[in-house]
Amino acid sequence: MVTVRACEKRQFGHRARLALTPAQAQLMDTQAHAARALWNLLHDWWTMLPRDKRSLAAADAAIRQGRKEIDWLAVLPAQAAQAVLKTYFQAWKNCWEGRAGRPDFKARFRTVMSVDIPQGRDLCITRVHRRWGMANIPKIGRVRFRWTKDLPVGKRADTANRITGARLVKDALGWHIAFRVQTLEPAPEPRHGPEVGIDVGVTVPLALSDGTTYGHTAWLTSKEQTKLGRLERRAAHRKSFRTRGERTSHRLRATYDQIAGLCARAKRRHLDWQHKTTTVIAAKYSVVVVEDLNITNMVKSAKGTVEVPGRNVAQKSGLNRAIIGEAWGRTVELLTYKTARRGGTLHKVPAPGTSQRCSMCGVTTPGSRESQAVFACKNPDCGWVGNADHNGARNILHVYRTGLALVPAAGRAVVRRARRVKPATAR
Repeated sequence: MVTVRACEKRQFGHRARLALTPAQAQLMDTQAHAARALWNLLHDWWTMLPRDKRSLAAADAAIRQGRKEIDWLAVLPAQAAQAVLKTYFQAWKNCWEGRAGRPDFKARFRTVMSVDIPQGRDLCITRVHRRWGMANIPKIGRVRFRWTKDLPVGKRADTANRITGARLVKDALGWHIAFRVQTLEPAPEPRHGPEVGIDVGVTVPLALSDGTTYGHTAWLTSKEQTKLGRLERRAAHRKSFRTRGERTSHRLRATYDQIAGLCARAKRRHLDWQHKTTTVIAAKYSVVVVEDLNITNMVKSAKGTVEVPGRNVAQKSGLNRAIIGEAWGRTVELLTYKTARRGGTLHKVPAPGTSQRCSMCGVTTPGSRESQAVFACKNPDCGWVGNADHNGARNILHVYRTGLALVPAAGRAVVRRARRVKPATAR
């Protein structure tokens, strides 16, 4: 008897770097500025009209009329203009339902430049060779993009496996295209394999309960760090001559762009490390357990108030920057979908006490955490000494095995309690 596995629809995004000529890059910049200006005009039109005259049909008619009469607005493709209208109405819907604030004007330099391509069939994607592909961009033409992932194009594309659309996005490193991909894949079978607890940190980014650690070096080389410091000092010097309310000079703007380019390069390297590390963990373990950390509260400033000033403000600021730089929340998000795709699960457990409790005897004694890296149990009957990060990861896994994992119920997290078992012995 042949068992037929059920299939499930999967939607994901894939971002690729574009290789543009100077003329194509200028056309994309023009379209992105037209899309931003259309948003501002639509916002102005919406807020000035009486409520009884606001409707989707009226906004659509106003956009069509504007594209006929304004030359620089007609540079934007019609479908991209409709996408701006759809996004604007969705922003108001999110505001009315309490998920976001009110839509506002988009500034020229503080807004991410982007253009939407709603229809995937307009892209006409073809693969040139192993490293490059070609896509058709409306009103720009054929452009090359970096081929780093197999996409459902050509004979592989059908109603279930296809590219539904894309978005052109510009960051400090240039223009990129983000594809929206839809595929139909067999549902993963439940895995039965090893379990692991993960303790996240700053000195040791990821420490596993089996003794494995995953670390990384600085995201920028020594030359790049020197260059970044020089650019920051140059920006501060040029900013000192700028009066309040004065427009930013072209030289200062160019310095800001160079700083943003180095920061974007560091972020890309960090994201690459996170993807590779989480892929290895998800492929090796069937159950991954992490702490339920409230990162927002952890990175709050210690400055305090005028009446009650804070203490060790500089040290706390440095710690906050280090925590934000490690991006623990993004690591958990990557592990969540990667373990689920392979038939595994990710669980969260309460965080209090995992770093102070001894993973050998289960007793919490004051002063056991001697340093950042060493844990020495002060229990006279135990006396176990080991790595502090390893100890925390073992405690995280033990909390899950005792049945204290957080599970969603009625829109909130509750604690599922089970019978207590003896703490896990050293492995």
